[in-house]
Amino acid sequence: MKPVGLLFTMILCCTLYGCGSSSEDEIRQWMIEERNQTKPKVTPIPAPKQFKPEAYSNAAVLEPFSNQKLTQALKRDSAQVASNGALVAPELARRKEPLESFPLDSMALVGSIIKAGQPVALLKVDNLLYQVKLGSYLGLNFGRVMKISETEVTLREVVQDAVGEWIERVATLQLQEGPK
Repeated sequence: MKPVGLLFTMILCCTLYGCGSSSEDEIRQWMIEERNQTKPKVTPIPAPKQFKPEAYSNAAVLEPFSNQKLTQALKRDSAQVASNGALVAPELARRKEPLESFPLDSMALVGSIIKAGQPVALLKVDNLLYQVKLGSYLGLNFGRVMKISETEVTLREVVQDAVGEWIERVATLQLQEGPK
């Protein structure tokens, strides 16, 4: 039993040695010293700028929210509406033609012929064939046929732009090849 006792005594001595003072105390002391020596560098916040009120120097000019200014703006807008209305007024006064109830993308140019010396376009809409001559109206945007060639029909349309003003634009129908 002596070897077992000796072994037990050695283990006990090693355990007690491990629990004793170690180099951990030195590390803790070093950490405290470093913490005391380190000073944080904080830049100071700049002082706020002083507010200097400015006097209103345009007192003699027309006030932006006055009734007079509003009246001027309304007159200018009504003048623009009147000039734009002149573009669409004749279109609203006439009787609509049958092809004006179909959008242009539902129409297909399938051919053209010369009838009584005038070019005539052949348009297919809803599986029906229509003859269209110069000056005819078609499409939803007051489209008027301005030119007919062998391969296309050119239209002048009256549409509203993003601001709501009436403008003219050109649209074309190209000859469709193959069945549609």
